[in-house]
Amino acid sequence: MILASILEVVSLGSVLPFLGVLTDPEQVFRHQIVQPLILLLNLTSPNQLILPVTIIFIVAIIFAAAIRIILLYSMTRLAFAIGADLSIDIYRRTIYQEYAIHISRNSSEIINGIITKTGAVINGIINPILVLISSTVFIVAIISALLFINIEVALAAVFGFGGLYWIVSRFTRHKLKENSQSIAKQSTQMIKSLQEGLGGIRDILIDSTQNFYCNLYRNADLSLRKASAINIFISSSPRFLMEPIGMILIAIIAYLMSLQEGGLIKVIPILGVLALGAQRLLPALQQAYSSYSTIRGSYASFKDVLELLNQPLPKYVDQPQSRTLSFKKEIQLENLSFRYKKNGPWILDKVNLTFKKGMRIGFIGKTGSGKSTLLDIIMGLLHETKGKFKVDGKIIKSSNRRSWQANIAHVPQSIFLSDNSIKENIAFGIPSEKIDFKRVKKAAQQAQIAKTIDDWPEKYETVVGERGVRLSGGQRQRIGIARALYKNAPILILDEATSALDSETESSVMNSIETLDKDLSILIIAHRLSTLKRCDYIVKFTSTGLKVTSYKEIVVG
Repeated sequence: MILASILEVVSLGSVLPFLGVLTDPEQVFRHQIVQPLILLLNLTSPNQLILPVTIIFIVAIIFAAAIRIILLYSMTRLAFAIGADLSIDIYRRTIYQEYAIHISRNSSEIINGIITKTGAVINGIINPILVLISSTVFIVAIISALLFINIEVALAAVFGFGGLYWIVSRFTRHKLKENSQSIAKQSTQMIKSLQEGLGGIRDILIDSTQNFYCNLYRNADLSLRKASAINIFISSSPRFLMEPIGMILIAIIAYLMSLQEGGLIKVIPILGVLALGAQRLLPALQQAYSSYSTIRGSYASFKDVLELLNQPLPKYVDQPQSRTLSFKKEIQLENLSFRYKKNGPWILDKVNLTFKKGMRIGFIGKTGSGKSTLLDIIMGLLHETKGKFKVDGKIIKSSNRRSWQANIAHVPQSIFLSDNSIKENIAFGIPSEKIDFKRVKKAAQQAQIAKTIDDWPEKYETVVGERGVRLSGGQRQRIGIARALYKNAPILILDEATSALDSETESSVMNSIETLDKDLSILIIAHRLSTLKRCDYIVKFTSTGLKVTSYKEIVVG
C-alpha cells in the first residue's frame, strides 16, 4: 500500500515537468533539478529534453499501475484467505459443541453463518477494510503532493470533497444499519425455507403446499435483495455527484489562475497536476466512502459471525486422542436426575441402575418418558443435572467423557446417510483409503444387508443418494446397524434401531447380534416387546418412575 502510494505521488509529480517541458522547455532546461539528467544524457538544447522527460513520465505511470494491480491481487487474496480461516474456524467450533447446544438451535442459523454470512464478512468487512486502509494511505499521499504544489487549491479540494462525503455518510448511516439487520435476518430465513421445503418434499408434493414454501422463500429473498440494492446504491451514487463538482472546481480554478500574471502558459502545468490529482483523489475518496458504507451495511452479519467465532472449544480439541476408558465390570447410575432447562420439568428423577458388562438390557415405555434421554446421558451426549454416572467406579465427567465415548457404538431410530457409497457409509467418518473392507463386509453380513448389497450392480460402491434417498427405510436402518458393528465397540446401543424393519428381518438382525461376542453389552430401546425377549432384564419407564423387570414378567402381567 505504501509503495503504491509513493509511486502514485511520483507519477503525479512527473506531470509537472512533463507539461512544463511541453509548454516552456527553456524554463525547465534551466531548472536546477533537471541538471543531473541533462549532464547524464549530454543534452545541448531544451527541445532534446522532451523525449527523456516523456519516457520518465510513461515509466512512472506504468510502474504505478503495475503496483496497483499487484496490490489489488494481494488484498483480494488476503481477504479471501482470512474468510476461509473464519469459515473453517466457525465450522470447527460448531461441530465440537455439546449435544445439548446442537438440539437447542436451528441448523439454518449455523449453515447461514458458515456459508452466507462468512461470505458477507469477506466482501462486506474484510475486503472493504483493506480497501479503506489502502485508500486512506493513498489519499494522504495525494493530498501531501497537492499541498506541496499549491496549498490553497489543495485545501479547497480536500475540504470540499471530503465535506460532501462526510455529509452523505451522516445521512445514510441509519439506513445502512437497518438494511444490515434485514440482510442478516432474511438470509437465515432463506436457508431455513430451503431446508424445510427440500427436506419435506414428500409431504409437500402430497399436500400440494409448494405455494406456501415458495411464498416463504420469495418474501425473504425480495427483502434481502431490496436491502442489498439500496446499500449498493448508497455506496456508489456519490461518485456521480462528485465527478461533475470536481470538473466545475477545476474550471473555476483555471479561470481564476488565468487572470493572474503570466496567463495560462504559466498555470497549465499546475492545472495539469491538479486535474490528474483530482482524477486520482476522487476515486480514492469514493473507494473510502464505498468501503465505509459496505462495512456499515454488513455490520449485523459481522456480529453474527463473531458470535459463532466466540463459541468455546473444549480443552481436548488440540490434544492427542486419549486412550479408551477401561470398561470391565459395570455401569452405575446413582440418584441421577436430568432436566433440559433450569426451571424445566425433570425428565429423569433419582434414577438408580446398574448394568453389568456383557448384559442385554431393554428399555420400554411411552414416548417422552425419558428412554432416549437416559441413553444420551450414558453415551456422554448429555450431562446429568444431579447425581453420578460411573463406569467401573470412575465418575464420568468432562475430562474423561471423550475416552468413555470410544467404547460406544450407536444406532439411532433415524439413520443419517451421506451421499456416498455403501462402503463409506458403513465405515462412516473414515477416509476411503483407510477403510477395512473385510470389516465392512463382516458388519454388513451381521446386519443382514450383505445379500442385498451383493445383488446391486456396483455392490459396495453403490451411491445411496442424499440422506440415503435411493434406499428403503429398512435398508437404511440395516446400514446404520452395520455402521455400529463396524466400530467393534464393547457397548452397542440400539435406540429403536429395528423399528423400520419387518418382523422377519428384525428377528434375523437380532439373532445375528446375539451371535456377537458375549462380552458385548447391548442396550436396546424398543416399542415392540418381542424385540426385547432375549434381554437379561428390562427397564420399564412408567408415570411413577422406573421399574426393573423381565420379559416373562411383562408378558404374564
